Amino acid sequence: MTFSCKMIGFWFVLVTAMNLELTPAVLAAPATPIEAQTIADHFSSIKSMSGDFVQSGPKSEKTSGKFFLQRPGKIRFNYAGQSGISVIADGKSLVVYNKKLKTSRLYALSKTPLKLLIDNNVDFSGKRFKGITEEGSLWSVRLADKTAFGSAKIDMKFDRKSLDLRKWILTDERGQTTTITISNVKEGVRIAEGTFKIDYAANRENNTNSKSR
Repeated sequence: MTFSCKMIGFWFVLVTAMNLELTPAVLAAPATPIEAQTIADHFSSIKSMSGDFVQSGPKSEKTSGKFFLQRPGKIRFNYAGQSGISVIADGKSLVVYNKKLKTSRLYALSKTPLKLLIDNNVDFSGKRFKGITEEGSLWSVRLADKTAFGSAKIDMKFDRKSLDLRKWILTDERGQTTTITISNVKEGVRIAEGTFKIDYAANRENNTNSKSR
């Protein structure tokens, strides 16, 4: 399987809930611990950031690149190397774009776990909150939300002193994990205009061309 197919497959895990039939919960959600609320408030206060990332897949494969985040709803991952892959959210949609193969896949941002990272007010409450634990120098916050990512779970790791985000781990319904670790993070940065722009016309053209092959 090519790298581009793997990437599209990974990001497709984020939107599996679009095909789920949901059953209303009948149990009241537990109160959010003060530690989790404090982390959520701190993370929400960071309106923009940029830095490097390393992605580790379920078979220990690694890729890296640059990321840019701007609240509300905007994030971009530019993968290094020859893949030509970028993942962009513009506040409404998320696209996985492969420049080399001229393919793209468009999804509703509301149906992906990334929405939980880039909302204007990060929410670690209600039924999606599954717990917070201490892991050495980190806080680990676990979230699970069928309306956002089906049977998958996401664990967000925050520094216990600064409360800054360090990494997140996505566990899919088969128990396979993908880890995104961020570094060289700068907060409160000005991000170039157009960074989060999605070319919807190009996306339609890419998908029309791929179907005709």
